[in-house]
Amino acid sequence: MEINQPAAKFQDMSIAPMHTAEHLLNQTMVRMFGCERSKNAHIERKKSKINYRLTTEPTTEEIQEIERKMNEVINQNLKIRYEYVKKDEVPKCIPLDKLPDDASETLRLVYIGDYDVCACIGNHVDSTNSLGVFKINSTSYKEGDFRIVFKLVPKE
Repeated sequence: MEINQPAAKFQDMSIAPMHTAEHLLNQTMVRMFGCERSKNAHIERKKSKINYRLTTEPTTEEIQEIERKMNEVINQNLKIRYEYVKKDEVPKCIPLDKLPDDASETLRLVYIGDYDVCACIGNHVDSTNSLGVFKINSTSYKEGDFRIVFKLVPKE
């Protein structure tokens, strides 16, 4: 089975918690704001940033709700599983617009419980319970671009 390999950065298991959190944040933003998944993220082990296209700036209360919902999902201890499918067999509800032009014909779908699914070749944790606590460090909004800077901290 031919499948693309992740960039070296995403083969490093130390990035897996933040990468998994990125998936959850994408789905949380889609559900809360009806926006698309982010096409611009910078994922690092200690702190990450991700951008979304929104027509209005989220309120302080909405930003607090993003953090609350993320931690609610994390605490559900959702299992991560993988499924390999041919490109033309991917369900229509799964966006493929971030795939590179040279993507293999077989794709790996990453399921996080029944909360999220997307095509991805990066490393992930086994379950959301191992992520710790999701914290928003800061946000900014400029010309329809909403940025969230976040981190994961150990549970107390």
